[in-house]
Amino acid sequence: MKYEKLAKDILELVGGKENINSVFHCVTRLRFKLKDEGKAKTEEIKNLDGVVTVMKSGGQYQVVIGNHVPDVYAAVLEVGGLSGVSESASNNDEKVGLGAKFIDMISGVFTPILGVLAATGMLKGFAALILALHWVEATSGTYNLLNIAGDGLFNFLPIFLGYTAMKKFGGTPFVGMAIAAALVHPGLTALSAGKPLYTLFKGTLFQSDIHITFLGIPVILMSYASSVIPIVLSAFFAVKVEKGFKKVVPDVVKAFLVPFLTIMVMVPVTFLVIGPIATWAGSLLGAATIWIYQLSPIVAGLILGGFWQVFVMFGLHWGLVPIAMNNITSMHYDPVLATVTFVSFAQTGAVLGVMLKTKNKKLKSLSIPAFISGIFGVTEPAIYGITLPLKKPFIMSCIAGGIGGGIIGAFASKLWMFGGMGIFAIPSFIKPGAGLDTAFWGAMIAILVSFVVGFVLTYLFGFKDTAQKEETKVEVKKVEVKKADGPVGVVSPIRGQIVPLSEVKDQVFASEAMGKGVAINPSEGKVFAPVNGAVTTLFKTKHAIGLTAEDGAQILIHVGMDTVELDGKYFTAHVKQDDVVKAGDLLVEFDVEAIKAAGYQVVTPVVVTNTPDYKEVNVVKTGRVNTNERILVLN
Repeated sequence: MKYEKLAKDILELVGGKENINSVFHCVTRLRFKLKDEGKAKTEEIKNLDGVVTVMKSGGQYQVVIGNHVPDVYAAVLEVGGLSGVSESASNNDEKVGLGAKFIDMISGVFTPILGVLAATGMLKGFAALILALHWVEATSGTYNLLNIAGDGLFNFLPIFLGYTAMKKFGGTPFVGMAIAAALVHPGLTALSAGKPLYTLFKGTLFQSDIHITFLGIPVILMSYASSVIPIVLSAFFAVKVEKGFKKVVPDVVKAFLVPFLTIMVMVPVTFLVIGPIATWAGSLLGAATIWIYQLSPIVAGLILGGFWQVFVMFGLHWGLVPIAMNNITSMHYDPVLATVTFVSFAQTGAVLGVMLKTKNKKLKSLSIPAFISGIFGVTEPAIYGITLPLKKPFIMSCIAGGIGGGIIGAFASKLWMFGGMGIFAIPSFIKPGAGLDTAFWGAMIAILVSFVVGFVLTYLFGFKDTAQKEETKVEVKKVEVKKADGPVGVVSPIRGQIVPLSEVKDQVFASEAMGKGVAINPSEGKVFAPVNGAVTTLFKTKHAIGLTAEDGAQILIHVGMDTVELDGKYFTAHVKQDDVVKAGDLLVEFDVEAIKAAGYQVVTPVVVTNTPDYKEVNVVKTGRVNTNERILVLN
């Protein structure tokens, strides 16, 4: 397995299999529900080769991988023996707020079907495109079969959501599917035909003709094809009903009697109460969002387009997904997500600006795949790998996204179906039967403008390229490093008590896997340079620092055990990466007593990480040691 090692590392650093409630993935991220997020070593995960970054949002611990996330996800399941998307009750649910729970619920229900929903939407969009271009006739078998292939999932969407919602809420998925299948049963059309028995709520917004009754109770028959809210609410209550029956039904008949009773109760309840109320609520929600949008479509586009990437970073975009799906169901179009669909091109334009301007080879090489991914609507590699670390390019892309959203609002462009992302979303803006109208061409203008503005702003004002300065520093270090002819001495960077490395309570250091050396139990919280050379590694948490000596020795000083978890608290760095230092220069200060009070050891390994380059690494000092006293000799 290509990603076996990465999967093992991720599992270990999130706290092991036993710390995982569930895991699933979206387009670019592994989404963990952890029992205790405090056990996850976030900084170490971020430093893994193959991980873009880590995000915490909506009760989820999200490890951003990029385009290879399906392969990494498969490796995680295989290596960890995990079952994937199943959601057991989280031990820390009470620790997250109502908003986070809602976001987690929505993402858990919709994420499993987003890929196939986008695929079928693309099929439907492609059918609309070839019809608009007059390549086929509306009566042709080619058009109708493609349209049916694209429309099938959306028409029977409640069945798919019945499965994912029941699974998310902790029930039996096929029970949810059975309830949903009843909602879209073709026989309902015949039941609602003919003269009604009577009319309820006559003269109001909720006026409904009654054609049938259930045990004498009037049933309001509605169309639930393509609906979202009714089945999600029904699944939520079905789980509670199912759990109730499981407690009282004997085990010998539980396998069939619990589903029988649950379906027998929930189907009538859904038709009588949940369905009508949810449908009316959905109509009101759709009307409300359209009313707010129509106050000023341009302003709405500017705000949504400008902040959309921020919403995505924190998972807040999930709050708009059910609204958009409800709008398409109730009104057959959605203007809300339409304003943000092409924000990816603003991000892609910013990446192109970085790629063409920078002389940093690593940054340029990262920009190429991020640019390609952005064209197809996947922007996480661009955001976390390029624009966000550089800061200004991300801001420029947000500005460009806002302008693009404003243009879409000005042209009243709408999504007529759920489709793909990036260029694959273009057909979703074609109104079925209307052809390529002004609203469609407005969306195309928004793509071009947001891309060009993102590129120009980033190229002109987005960032200051520091590649030449970095390359100069690297060259200086290469010139300065000279292999010593005789023994090389390393002085103590810390005042304290010498401790054999084998006694360090960390197997990596004790086994000398990181290299040979000693450990020091510090009597004061100061770290000085043990050699003349350059700072080649300074961890963000400042608990560890690596130096390359003029003679080529590579020294790692690691203050304390597991102190990375302090995230830099109680540490102060007096140098930065690539600084040239002399033996005795102050590198880092740390608060010994505060670190101990926080529950961490302060014993500090000092190891030669390139030990294999030497015949011998000898410890020449024991007992108490002062700074600048020789502790190691390398031959």
